[in-house]
Amino acid sequence: MELKSIIKYSIMGTLGLTIFNCQPDATDQVDEEIETVSFMESKVIPGSYIVVYNNANQRMAPLPKVKTLQEYTSQMNGLKRLFLNEFETIGLEDSHITATFGHAVKGFAANLSEAQLQNLQNDPRVLRIEQNFTMSISPYKGKPGGGNTGTSDTQQIPYGTTRVGGGNTASSHTAWIIDSGIDLDHPDLNVDVSRSVSFLSGSGANSADDQNGHGTHVAGTIAALDNNIGSVGVAPGTTVVAVRVLDRRGSGSLSGVIAGVDYVKAEGEAGDVANMSLGGGVSQILDNAVIAAAAESGVKFVLAAGNESNNANSHSPARANGANIYTISAMDSDDNWAYFSNYGNPPVDYCAPGVGVYSTWKNGGYNSISGTSMAAPHAAGVLLLGNPSTDGTVNGDPDGNADAIIHL
Repeated sequence: MELKSIIKYSIMGTLGLTIFNCQPDATDQVDEEIETVSFMESKVIPGSYIVVYNNANQRMAPLPKVKTLQEYTSQMNGLKRLFLNEFETIGLEDSHITATFGHAVKGFAANLSEAQLQNLQNDPRVLRIEQNFTMSISPYKGKPGGGNTGTSDTQQIPYGTTRVGGGNTASSHTAWIIDSGIDLDHPDLNVDVSRSVSFLSGSGANSADDQNGHGTHVAGTIAALDNNIGSVGVAPGTTVVAVRVLDRRGSGSLSGVIAGVDYVKAEGEAGDVANMSLGGGVSQILDNAVIAAAAESGVKFVLAAGNESNNANSHSPARANGANIYTISAMDSDDNWAYFSNYGNPPVDYCAPGVGVYSTWKNGGYNSISGTSMAAPHAAGVLLLGNPSTDGTVNGDPDGNADAIIHL
């Protein structure tokens, strides 16, 4: 059996994003340097742990795939009862368990006493334990609302959509956005509300509606409609599903992100794409969940490389490698390396536009922001439409091995 361990990494947020004052006409954009968004250093959630069950003897049967959110919720409730029965002897109670996973990884997140933690560390039914952490985006600075994020009566095709050869065709598959949610009634997006879900807790946490803007921006880069307003995505009109793991402040937890991956594994179909424009330090449980979900479901997972200007191998889930997993670095409109982008081959597979990207925003708006968060959804759109090709390589890749630029 694998050595059980408690991993206490200080998960650093990876995706620094620069916000620009955005007008409907791209030529009118004004650089607002004081308006910056970045993931802050994550903090340990005291007493909260992620526990992976050792199912080597198949004591718990594999869970079947689901077709609805209601089915998934029912499965997780049933699995929670099984875990409560399994670990009754250590005093594990219903109120202790904060999340349950059963598809990409089998286990749970729970608030544990020191005695309970020690018992689980020495329990052969437990494969691995990691400390839970917060994952946060710093507040906006500058103008309220992040600058000019108004609606648009005209349509523009962003340079990134054109650069990767997109903007013409919708996919019959689904894009799963593991992020801050999506503006569920944005006029420029085709959102499947029935499958959208939130893995947050607390006031206003039940809705998958985006209160931050980041997830809506990602969704628009992938799939904004070609409808004479706003923006046009790489695969315009493709169905998007919100898997909300970050709140209005851009704050969530590692356990919530793992739950989001688990949900996509349960309901996603081969040919779908899951975009993860988020990340941190190293979490083996998160990496393993992404690897299993991608390999076993056929869903293509697209991961932002991160924005620390360092090696992507130091961050999860960016460092995850396996079948149907693509890690994406960022470049500007001239194919030049984005100074903030992480690098390294592996895990980086492709480069895509990630500087000054125009897309949808919360409250029916639009905005231009920068980051590997913005590069990843360009690749996601391409992957929704089939096997990717390439068109040249990025200039100035700091690792000396220039990443290929993804293209249809």
